[in-house]
Amino acid sequence: MQQRVDIRNYVLNYLATRPNLQPFVIQALISLLVKITKLCWIDMYEQEYVFQNILQDVKEFLGGSVEHCVIGVQILSQLTVEMNQQSEAACNLTFPKHLRITSLYRDKMLYDIFILACTLLSQAKDNVCKNLTCLDEAQQGLFTHLLELARNCLCYDFVGATADESSDDIATVQIPPNWRPAFLDSESDSLKLFFDLYHMLPPHLSSLALSCLAQITSIRRSIFSNPERIKFLTKLVKGATDILKTSHGLSDPENYHEFCRLLARLKSNYQLSELVIVENYPEAIQLIAKFTVQSLQMWQSAPNSIHYLLSLWQRLIASLPYVKSPEPHFLETYTPEVTKAFITSKLDAVPVIVREGLEDPVDDTDVVQQQLEQFSTIGRCEYDKTCALLVQLFDQTANRYQEILSSPSAANHIDLQICEGQLTWLVYIIGASIGGRIATPSFDDHDVLECDIIIRVLQLMTLTDSRLPQCGCEKLELAFMYFLAHVRKIYITEHMQKLKMFPRLSEILGVSDDDMTMLTVTSRKIITNLKYLGNSEPVLRKTLALLNDLTLICSSVRKLIKLDEIQFMLNNRTREHFSFLGSGTVAATRCRSMFYTCLGRLLMMDLGEDVERFNTFMMPLTKTIENIIMMNFPSEEAKKELIGLSRDLRGLALAFNAKMPYMMLFDWIYPDYSPILIRAVQMWAHDPTVTTPVLKLFTELVYNRSQRLVFDVSSPNGILLFRETSKLICCYGESMLSLNVPSEQMYPMKLKGISVCFQMLKQILSGNYVNFGVFKLYGDNALDNVLNMTAKLILTIPHEDILVYPKLSLSYYTLIQCLAQDHISYLSTLEPPLFLYILESISQGLNALETVICSSCCQTLDHIVTYIFKQLQLNGEYYCFNCNLSK
Repeated sequence: MQQRVDIRNYVLNYLATRPNLQPFVIQALISLLVKITKLCWIDMYEQEYVFQNILQDVKEFLGGSVEHCVIGVQILSQLTVEMNQQSEAACNLTFPKHLRITSLYRDKMLYDIFILACTLLSQAKDNVCKNLTCLDEAQQGLFTHLLELARNCLCYDFVGATADESSDDIATVQIPPNWRPAFLDSESDSLKLFFDLYHMLPPHLSSLALSCLAQITSIRRSIFSNPERIKFLTKLVKGATDILKTSHGLSDPENYHEFCRLLARLKSNYQLSELVIVENYPEAIQLIAKFTVQSLQMWQSAPNSIHYLLSLWQRLIASLPYVKSPEPHFLETYTPEVTKAFITSKLDAVPVIVREGLEDPVDDTDVVQQQLEQFSTIGRCEYDKTCALLVQLFDQTANRYQEILSSPSAANHIDLQICEGQLTWLVYIIGASIGGRIATPSFDDHDVLECDIIIRVLQLMTLTDSRLPQCGCEKLELAFMYFLAHVRKIYITEHMQKLKMFPRLSEILGVSDDDMTMLTVTSRKIITNLKYLGNSEPVLRKTLALLNDLTLICSSVRKLIKLDEIQFMLNNRTREHFSFLGSGTVAATRCRSMFYTCLGRLLMMDLGEDVERFNTFMMPLTKTIENIIMMNFPSEEAKKELIGLSRDLRGLALAFNAKMPYMMLFDWIYPDYSPILIRAVQMWAHDPTVTTPVLKLFTELVYNRSQRLVFDVSSPNGILLFRETSKLICCYGESMLSLNVPSEQMYPMKLKGISVCFQMLKQILSGNYVNFGVFKLYGDNALDNVLNMTAKLILTIPHEDILVYPKLSLSYYTLIQCLAQDHISYLSTLEPPLFLYILESISQGLNALETVICSSCCQTLDHIVTYIFKQLQLNGEYYCFNCNLSK
């Protein structure tokens, strides 16, 4: 402690006597000071908490020159940041101790520091206003650090929740009750202070003032009484309105971004019923709408800031059903303007992007999905106007698209790309509008409105499908999948109702059964994509995801199985009909598992106990295996066929969650074809593109999903399945033990496969369909072999790698838990190095962030200690814990 105090005092004196050091030197010294201060915050020296006197020490700096004042403010600012986070320097602090230190700092010092920052800002502001001079470099530095200090105080984690910074748009500042005077007293009105600073400071500083205001806007509502809240909110709205009136500083990107965040937080923290009774709300909502429309029209600038404006309007519209105030909200007046601006801005951007070769925003899937989700709520306000606008724009664009297609030079026509880009956005927006029905009230006339726009999209889809054999637009196809996914959520549900739109759809689209209209159209589109777009992984994944969603709904599966299109899919699974089955690309092979899962669900509805029907369905896979047998086995062609076969069978195994279809699959695989899969692992053990699909197939086969593995009393199938699994793991393990892998390739080449083996063994050990005592009784080494191989594989994994790779850590710790629970006698016979390895890994796992891993480690430890205690009891030994005497 003496050395720590000496270091602290030395740094303070060094900074006090050398205020003109280089910035990076000052930064490093302050960093050292604040880290020591935090680590020693609750340590006493000579009956005093010396390190808690930091504020008094810093005040000596604040009374000196501008340079000294800047250093003092920097110390407080960095100390606040350090106290708020569990940094690497404080890694020896336990989390409870960290929370204790941060809470003590919050309760004893943080409010005083914030008031001090506001006081110094007010004094600096008055000084600048009095002298009417431009800010020199030293004054700008002082304002910068003071504003950063105030912001750090407002961003403090007041409740120890360690909030996710990525969700800062919905953050709430949970300030303690004793902070109320800072925002309510007229003498210390921080709101007015920061608004004044925004108007007087240059842009690179005023953005910090807006950032502080955004945090103040997020102060929890419950800290104020109702009159105080309205008074506080009125000041906020007035300050924002004044900025909107003059657009002061909003041409600066940082200011613009922070102001958008401030507007979004107005609604995220306050109810619409509170906003509408604010004195200048009518003017404010008009100006906000105008600002939003202008922002949307400037699509090339600040796309990240648009998120906050859309979030504001999304929350405003979502609040409408709950507003009971008699005051008008004017949203029905201004929201259509925002809706129109959003749609037209997307369409207007396309010609510029195509002609100038700019990056297309539609390629940023995450941003597109987020904006469409926000628009789905906004567009439902005055929905008739939204639909009318969409119909008008869609008709204009679709007519122009058809004209271009009919022209001789359509293939390379730049206008064709523009039309396809605009139609892509329109299809996306229409899909989002339909999807918004889930979260907002809907009326009967909405069915008619949506029917008009759905028909138009489906007619366009028919046109583009006819061109797929020659060419297609991937972006437009992705938009179709988005549209169909949202139509499915609304109109193809477990409790489908016959709506007014179905007869009209059936008439126009040529479907005989009204109830089957959307299912028929969707099925045709799925088959078309699988036939022609197998080389496009994004489209293929979206298509199969849609098919997967359809097959998860019992009522739709019953209807789907009656469709000729679905029967065609079940009976014709060749490369000629579905291009992706024979493409051999990584994307295609990864999708085959999902494809066969969907087919398996459909087949189960149609199968019953008809073994002949099952064998007919499996005929293409049987031919595949026969081709593999006839090939020269180590050939590349044979390798490709094994990869695809394993994924197909895994998809079926995932779908067959009932006893009857699973047993049909098991009887098909064993004993005829399982040796071929094991041989493939043996021959291509160094190639994870082969071994991983096979290992995952067996992992699914041994998984007792929905208690489907229920064998008859006289059936040896459970034991036979375990023996095959044991052979596979031992075969793969032997290869891994002899394989030299570079460190950068360790996970894909080795650890990933070992992880799947751990998962496979855990599934079969905990499946409750194998009597493991039989193996020892009859001298079968299958169980001992697989457990011994697993032990060898565990020792090849460095401790640091277990928690680095999430899938590996999950499979490892759940396997160890299973062994400790049901095979503790085996663990007790392990060699000391391996047993100590397991104990050390358990110790590390107890500190993991994942709850599943921590829980597994706790249960494993409990099983081990329970076993030891029982063994001591059996040996006539027990411990007297009160007197520490062994008897």
